[in-house]
Amino acid sequence: MTTPATHPVDILRFNTCGSVDDGKSTLIGRLLYDSKSLMEDQIEALERSSDITGGGQVNLANLTDGLRAEREQGITIDVAYRYFATPQRKFIIADTPGHVQYTRNMVTGASTANLSIILVDARLGVIEQSRRHTCLASLLRIPHLVVAVNKMDLMGWKQERFIEIRDEFETFLPRLDIKDVKFLPISALNGDNVVTASPHTPWFSGPTLLGHLESVHIGSDWNLNGFRLPVQWVNRPNSPTDPQLHDFRGLSGQIAGGIVRVGQKVLVLPSGLTATVKQIWTYNGPLQEAFCPQSVTLVLDQDIDVSRGDMIVGLDVLPGGSSNVSAKVCWMHSRPLQRGKKYFLKHTTHTVQAVVTHIINRIDISTLEPEAEPAELALNDVGEIRIKTARPLIYDAYSINRLTGSFIMIEQGTNATVAAGMLMPPDETVKPEYNDFAI
Repeated sequence: MTTPATHPVDILRFNTCGSVDDGKSTLIGRLLYDSKSLMEDQIEALERSSDITGGGQVNLANLTDGLRAEREQGITIDVAYRYFATPQRKFIIADTPGHVQYTRNMVTGASTANLSIILVDARLGVIEQSRRHTCLASLLRIPHLVVAVNKMDLMGWKQERFIEIRDEFETFLPRLDIKDVKFLPISALNGDNVVTASPHTPWFSGPTLLGHLESVHIGSDWNLNGFRLPVQWVNRPNSPTDPQLHDFRGLSGQIAGGIVRVGQKVLVLPSGLTATVKQIWTYNGPLQEAFCPQSVTLVLDQDIDVSRGDMIVGLDVLPGGSSNVSAKVCWMHSRPLQRGKKYFLKHTTHTVQAVVTHIINRIDISTLEPEAEPAELALNDVGEIRIKTARPLIYDAYSINRLTGSFIMIEQGTNATVAAGMLMPPDETVKPEYNDFAI
């Protein structure tokens, strides 16, 4: 019998994006409402709301648009997270804004997503913001994409209009690195093809949106090639009453890649020391093996020097290690990025001082065309930069491992998060900057 300790909960993280008034918040409200995921007091609050329309319909967007400014303007400004579950799967939803000036918020909500829903207004078709968010989803390496053609009821549920929008999308999708794309005709306001199939689309044989979310395969989204455990905490209970815990020394963190087994030989970076895994512990008890993205505590057979910020890796696939790295960044602050300024760079559990040595290009999100060597990156700009860090980063390319290939930049003095970054592949001609070791 499978125990809870060996069977991690299947959780799908997804975000909604698209242009203003495409119906992102309404779609999430409809998912929660029709899947019976709301408490009675939430439903009563919606029904008592002053935002009831003249037709007597509650404003489902208010389930996610919690800021007063959002309700007054009928737009999404901040990222709103909602949680619900069905018998098949648990879900974490990020409702992200559609305005161009809130691109940074969209990147924040999409950074951990397995799937992204791009909403398109059937009346307007594919517009610049539709392309922008699709390109961002590609840059963020989101594995699965759903293009939900919304407000089909306002177009008389014409199959020709749905096909026209699908064909236009497919003209630029080959330029992007998104392999799994699904097109759905829906009406978020009325619930057609959201949770239940619509009688208005006999020409559409695909699943409902919820049906697709429940069945999309995400098991292969995690990188299981090459064990990675960024050490978050050295666990020393030192319990005087429990002899088993008196000398206990475990290394705790969330597995960021691969599989680890009891008896496996591992390498601690950047020190280059090796050891064998003696025990694997979780909250529910010991395991013989664990894999990404489980949170575990490893006990090694040797008392070697390991501290927060170090990374424990397998010997089969080694990561890169360098204090000179290239990365794509989305700039998230009103003060522009300039060469030569020092920042803190937080990568996995490791925080280090860093300086931007070169701005290689700025990417036009609408066309993916680069502008070479701009003077700066402004708010919401995406570009490629070179970074020099005070200590080497132990990392994988973001295209291989989103957890060990991502980072944030923090402004010194204010502690404001100014950028989200995606590391480029390490230079294979340069020897990694960690100590020599014997394998």
